[in-house]
Amino acid sequence: MTTIDFKTSVLGNTNLKAGRLGLSASYGAPASAFEDAFEKGCNYFYMGGGRKRANMKEAIRNLISRGHRDKMIISIQTYARLGLMTEFFFKQSLKSIGVDYADVMLLGWHNSTPFSMLMDFAFSMREKGLCKFIGMSGHNRSLFPQMNKKQIDGKNIFDLFHIRYNAAHRGAEKDCFPFFESASRPGIVSYTATRWGHLLDPKKIPRGENPIRARDCYRFALSNPYIDICLCGPKNSSEMQEALKALDKGPLEENEQQRINAIGDYVHTHASSFFS
Repeated sequence: MTTIDFKTSVLGNTNLKAGRLGLSASYGAPASAFEDAFEKGCNYFYMGGGRKRANMKEAIRNLISRGHRDKMIISIQTYARLGLMTEFFFKQSLKSIGVDYADVMLLGWHNSTPFSMLMDFAFSMREKGLCKFIGMSGHNRSLFPQMNKKQIDGKNIFDLFHIRYNAAHRGAEKDCFPFFESASRPGIVSYTATRWGHLLDPKKIPRGENPIRARDCYRFALSNPYIDICLCGPKNSSEMQEALKALDKGPLEENEQQRINAIGDYVHTHASSFFS
């Protein structure tokens, strides 16, 4: 049986060494929570959309002031579609956190092939040193294997993907992961580990079952050998500490896996969602 390292991974072919629990700015945890998580090895800082990014920005600035920039992976998402203002807004994001470049520029929420104009801008920004790697997120699972085959001069155009994966949404196990061959394997970052909180809600799981702990939702994703990083999106320090417990508890035992799968199947069938 292959032993899974629950603390660190290498993000696909990027050679970036990443803590396996990634940090999302989207829900407003305080800067101190992000800094504490970094001290425990969590170095993937994902800045998506929304207005609750100020605390993560503060944490990043504080950590950089202590000389930690080279140990951090900063991922900034853009929802641009045509690329015309992509560079301007991306530079604004970089300026707001006091860095010259992002490790990852993530093209956000693409359920079809990104426009060629946008990709040209992305390549241009990489050539200018504004980012080192290019990633893509979306909810159309079948698109990721297609995008992983696209190359320029023998090199994949995407270095990593953000893919939705949790106990209720396990479709990536058949739609994505088997198609990522080792030679061209992209970095894989999973998100929505709690299925927007549904897996934690006693009202949405089978009667008589105990809700899944948040840490076990993260353990579920991290137990999958295809996943390099699982994002957590804590709202406060308490939720951050709960997420960090996943790293110490390690991979799921078989009985835990079976229970979580059963609850996930129930939630997928009974709890409403826009996504399958």
